[in-house]
Amino acid sequence: MPEEEPSGLRRRVVLGGAGAAVAVSAVAPIARAADAVAPAEPARESAFTTGWRFVLANPDGVTDPTGRYDHAPDPAFDDSAWAVVDVPHDWSIELPPTEKGGTSSGSGFFRGGLGWYRKTFTLPPSVTGKRVSVEFDGVCSDAHVYLNGELLGHHPYAYTGFAFDLTGRVHTDGRPNVLAVRATNPLPSSRWYSGSGIFRRVRLVVTEPVHVARHGTFVTTPDIAAGRGTVRVATDVVNDSGAAVTAQVRTTVTDPAGRVVANGSVTVEVAAGQAAKAVSGLRVERPQLWSAGAPRLYRLRTDVVVAGRVLDTTTADFGFRFTEFHPDHGFSLNGVPVKLRGVNLHASQGALGAVIDPAALEHQMWLMLAMGVNALRTAHNPPDPQLVTVCERLGIVMMVEAFDCWRTGKLEYDYHRDFDEWSGRDIAEMVHAAKNSPAVVLWSIGNEVPDASMAGGPEIAAGLIAAVRAIDSTRPVVMGSDRYRGVPAPGSPQDLILKQLDGLGVNYNTAQSIDGLHKQYPDKFFFESESSSATSTRGVYQDPDLPNTGENHTPGKRATSSYDNNLASWTFSGEYSLKKDRDRKFCLGQFLWAGQDYLGEPTPYDVFPVKTSFFGAIDSAGLPKDAFHLFRSQWTSAPMVHLTPMDWTNHRAGEPVAVWVYSTVDSVELVLNGKSLGVKKFDRKTTVDGRRYLETTEPAGDDKNDPSGSYVSPNGSTGKLHLSWTVPFEPGTLTAIARSGGREVARDQLVTAGPPHAVKLGVDAPGGGVVPGAMTFVTASVVDAHGVIVPGAEPVLRFTVAGPGRVAGVDNGRQELAQSYQQPTIPAFKGLAVAVVAATGGRGPISVTASAPGLTPGKLTLPGSALGQRNGPGARAAGNPVLPAASTADASYSGAPDTLPAAMLDGNPATGWSNFYVKPATATLKAVSRPRAEDWVSLAWPSAQRLTAVTANFVVDGTLTLPVSAEVAYRTARGFVPVPHLRITWGTGANDPTTFAFDPVATTEVRVTMTAKGFLRISALLAR
Repeated sequence: MPEEEPSGLRRRVVLGGAGAAVAVSAVAPIARAADAVAPAEPARESAFTTGWRFVLANPDGVTDPTGRYDHAPDPAFDDSAWAVVDVPHDWSIELPPTEKGGTSSGSGFFRGGLGWYRKTFTLPPSVTGKRVSVEFDGVCSDAHVYLNGELLGHHPYAYTGFAFDLTGRVHTDGRPNVLAVRATNPLPSSRWYSGSGIFRRVRLVVTEPVHVARHGTFVTTPDIAAGRGTVRVATDVVNDSGAAVTAQVRTTVTDPAGRVVANGSVTVEVAAGQAAKAVSGLRVERPQLWSAGAPRLYRLRTDVVVAGRVLDTTTADFGFRFTEFHPDHGFSLNGVPVKLRGVNLHASQGALGAVIDPAALEHQMWLMLAMGVNALRTAHNPPDPQLVTVCERLGIVMMVEAFDCWRTGKLEYDYHRDFDEWSGRDIAEMVHAAKNSPAVVLWSIGNEVPDASMAGGPEIAAGLIAAVRAIDSTRPVVMGSDRYRGVPAPGSPQDLILKQLDGLGVNYNTAQSIDGLHKQYPDKFFFESESSSATSTRGVYQDPDLPNTGENHTPGKRATSSYDNNLASWTFSGEYSLKKDRDRKFCLGQFLWAGQDYLGEPTPYDVFPVKTSFFGAIDSAGLPKDAFHLFRSQWTSAPMVHLTPMDWTNHRAGEPVAVWVYSTVDSVELVLNGKSLGVKKFDRKTTVDGRRYLETTEPAGDDKNDPSGSYVSPNGSTGKLHLSWTVPFEPGTLTAIARSGGREVARDQLVTAGPPHAVKLGVDAPGGGVVPGAMTFVTASVVDAHGVIVPGAEPVLRFTVAGPGRVAGVDNGRQELAQSYQQPTIPAFKGLAVAVVAATGGRGPISVTASAPGLTPGKLTLPGSALGQRNGPGARAAGNPVLPAASTADASYSGAPDTLPAAMLDGNPATGWSNFYVKPATATLKAVSRPRAEDWVSLAWPSAQRLTAVTANFVVDGTLTLPVSAEVAYRTARGFVPVPHLRITWGTGANDPTTFAFDPVATTEVRVTMTAKGFLRISALLAR
């Protein structure tokens, strides 16, 4: 598990060179809010995270029309009424989602606006004569930074770090200093949720006038591929004194066990007010290599010595590893061929929003590792340095990406406004910040940029490539693009850009198109920078026999199928993407879109309150979907088996249930209530270059471009990556048993749940335990009397914390959810919810309780810690769960946004509810529009009504039909029961009323369930 870092005051792994380094010893911080600090030996840097004051000046715009905050930078400004916050901080996630303020589904319906931060601090006289600077890892966005009322400068881009020199401006005589930051987030500024504010770390850095420059250390191991442990260290030494100096730069390398294994020294002359580069070479005997399975890290310590006195000390972690990106043979790490099994992740953390927390990052990446992930693409911006630290410690290679657009924007307020002035500096900052990390293997200059197909694109690309290579020529430069789905014409912008790149990441290419690119550009390497993008909702299933399905637009039921069969026009199933990549040795691998659901981009819905994407293998709460297990079955080798659907409760007796099984084992038996339903096996197959894999042999129906209608591997085979059964539902226990050589090696089991009885709490810590002082993800399960999760249970759960902790946020993974995440209450979804519990600092246990009306509460104890933030995420949250509003009219399924149940009540015969849908064709699948076998509509009231009939006006035409049969039920305390003596009088015309009469009942809801051979439409529904 990671080393504890109390707000950055202990040793921090340096990724971007010495400018981001810290002193070796852990000492008290040199500055705290409103406190004079006089440490005996000041640290080179200290965390500047606590004691900030914050005000949201305008959540709906980036101006201050009232003028109340015009003088916010002034030290005399009264900020006593502002909120006290710790940074990192994201003000957007603290607000409730809304359709107001210029929000959209892209922002997750969260507001941005204008915010101010202020921090008051004092410095001791011992700092006099030293260099003082403040460093930010990221502010969203357009940060204007003031010290004591004076503007230091501004920095537009949210995702790159920056620093301002405070020397000569900061008081060191006991007078207070005031640092003020103005941040704005105009909407729309991002295609996905960006967060707002100082969402990454802040540090105060104090050095002698002679010191290592920010980002001033670059460590490379140029001869490691030849088996030699050469360490080349380039150190930029700055002399801000008034006289020339002769500086000795001493370097020391320690191995993963902390033993000194090499040291050296070089002398450099540095003129007054200038900088000089010191280059030294060291030799490490028999170096231990950094790899995915063994991420061994070495440490470089650099001391700058003048006249026998050590004036500066920095550290940087690095690793010995070598890579190859071969156009035909793919990617190799340390000479071993490796497929990139990657994911794309945006820079948000579910309930925490854009707040960067190292424990949350580690939790997320451990989940990815459990799926078999070995690579991460930082979509589509430079990552926080702490994420790079996590990846290098866990052995995850990284494709670090610069921009989502260049000169031509995608939204009104995105980066295109700043590209010409800032892109050179921002891409240089990206490279400097991560250049020492062994995890970083690829630099990306952009994602799906429109300029890639415009006349000016090649020139822009050339400038960005040159900027990267001027700093680091050891790693390939690529980009991710959707503009190469066909072979570019010679001389086209796409052609000219590709010829400049080392390789290319393609987004959503068919097997045929990526083969065409490989043939046309034999000297370039290719990989899938975005693959699949199948959408799903945890625990929701539809039409397993269809390769693509429609969506349910009924309010409160907006979700997508988890049978790997809900695809947008540009996307592919997970199975297709896995097979396409598997079969091509030349393809380096793929980055799944996406590793986790994220706020914003809620394809296929664009309506409030659907605010979270559906693309993830795990949901926004960190709970695995079935897609997680599909990729796990292909990306891991340990025996595993997984049953889909993950619900053996919500079915009718005798209902045929499509059961899919994902497994790394070739033989699986399905057993229901002790009775075998048969053994099914994957065939053992081999790629044309000799790699073995498991797959069925049957038509998959997943590629209309092939004459067979199915994807065909280069070895001539077709098949699926899951085993399947059709099982008539019977309550009890369904078990999948995987066997190898006749011996059981894995099993998965589903049990029919009874009524909800209790709440059970547990900690999902895939890395091996709870990290004291860290964010802890506590899962609440609604269980029956036997401890079985009740998949249909959705009670409102209230989380309470006693001891030195707080609820930092709550989530249930449901994409359609109107409430704020940063509060202590949330409805369970499919029986589950997650609370993020943060330590606030203090000894003693942290007690967590989750309760719901009528259920036995769940309790859990976490270890307390002296670490933590008292004013971090969730500290000001209110417990107001937002439940879906009760609908007067409802339906099981609505095929389109304009055929919702409410349209049956508007009195307009031209409108109405319908289950009709058309799912457009994709690059590999034909359009789909298949009638549903059964659906229901209902009417509900807040109080009981006496009813004797329901009238429905069915629209009939060439596509729409009358039901074949219908049943009417009414709600009772026991659930829905059939109405007594149902009598149906069918309408005879195209929009005539059909009457469902019955003996009188008193109820709050009546439901009509219809079976049909065609699509249905009801223009009016009336109960009387």
